[in-house]
Amino acid sequence: MAETLQRFYATGRRKTATARVYLRAGTGRFLINKRDIDEYLPREVLRMVVLQPFQITNTMNQFDVLVNVRGGGLTGQSGAILHGISRALLEYNPELRDALKRQGFLTRDARKKERKKYGIAGARARFQFSKR
Repeated sequence: MAETLQRFYATGRRKTATARVYLRAGTGRFLINKRDIDEYLPREVLRMVVLQPFQITNTMNQFDVLVNVRGGGLTGQSGAILHGISRALLEYNPELRDALKRQGFLTRDARKKERKKYGIAGARARFQFSKR
């Protein structure tokens, strides 16, 4: 009988970005939208953000990561991927919760752009007031 590969799935979100993250035992291959992480995230800082959960839990190069991410920009997407990886690591091992929670990786960052309202210049900015 063939042994089934165990995959751990989680969804991460930030701003308007949503990341679907799949982890499975492997050698550390990292694909985002079918592209290598170095190709998809050009800035080193964004790659560091995405890899932080693995560094904190000492699970670097133990998983192959497959990510589908949509919406937002690169910064929002990397935050969503971080959130998704953290939640997927919890599926793998619930004992990692303390380390991830302490760093704030399990908390959904709910900050979004506030919508513009009618009758005013922006979300909060007003048109210039003149008495006469």
